[in-house]
Amino acid sequence: MNPSDVAHAIQLALAPVFLLTGIAGLLNAMAGRLARIVDRGRQLTEGPIPRERQIVAAIQVELDSLEHRRYLAGAAITASTFSALLVCTVIAALFLEVMLQIRLSWLLGLLFTGATLTLVVGLAYFLREIQLATRTVRIPTPSCLR
Repeated sequence: MNPSDVAHAIQLALAPVFLLTGIAGLLNAMAGRLARIVDRGRQLTEGPIPRERQIVAAIQVELDSLEHRRYLAGAAITASTFSALLVCTVIAALFLEVMLQIRLSWLLGLLFTGATLTLVVGLAYFLREIQLATRTVRIPTPSCLR
């Protein structure tokens, strides 16, 4: 094993490490959204139960929306985390290729393609959750501004 081979493996591993950093940022944003969804759900369910049917129905509609958004955010986090795990596997395989002097290009290609596809799935779920949130959440305008 040549020291320059190890240096080359480190250079090759830097691009996936930057990808991991980006995925970590996305996971942070997704986890923040999930926390807000859960907090809003708790706020709606832990307060006193209103007696008016219209209010109860409106709360149920919002709870249903929050549950759907929670599912989408959870799926986005799961897919993105799986993508990060595949990227870590790519990095490990790069080093194994250099250390063991074996060709793993087919495995590296497969793992990187899987990482990219699972990241696309995670981003699609995240986008859907954002679309649902912006469609269902309305900010009331005070009557004095109308």
